Amino acid sequence: MRIMRLTALLPVTAALLLSACGDQQEDLRNWMAEASKDLKPNLRPLPPIQQIVPVSYEGAGLVDPFRAAKLEPDKKSGMAPDANRRREPLEAYPLESLKMVGVLMRRGQAHAIVAADKTLHQVRVGNYLGQNYGHITAISETEITLKELVEDIAGGEWTERISTLQLQEQAPQEAKK
Repeated sequence: MRIMRLTALLPVTAALLLSACGDQQEDLRNWMAEASKDLKPNLRPLPPIQQIVPVSYEGAGLVDPFRAAKLEPDKKSGMAPDANRRREPLEAYPLESLKMVGVLMRRGQAHAIVAADKTLHQVRVGNYLGQNYGHITAISETEITLKELVEDIAGGEWTERISTLQLQEQAPQEAKK
């Protein structure tokens, strides 16, 4: 019997709940309509459409910018190391392993002192250093300037490059030893 009463009350309760929801939605709609009466949209006009003028590419005879091209350096003919020249002792060492440790003047000409494997060597303008046929062109108080001949791997051509060997200053602790 109780179950019957509950089943009879269930539709009545559902109807009351639904009617209450309907009233809230109507109130909400009325409030939104009232609040949006005074609102004006703040839209800026769209910018005018720009006309694009097509440009034709007139580089048919030029290098294609989208194709990989091999850049070739200027080839200097006749530039190669002298294969018959007698090699000097300091040409057996890479330039990075040599250290300039001092300069002395003899008869008005500068001579540099170069250390290689804890051995000191005296060099002057015209001597060779390093494994890239480095020909000494100048000696100053702080550096040795030399012109090296380097072979291009791709083309087999020889090119010149200028390198320097800087004076290595000793730390105060090393000087006392």
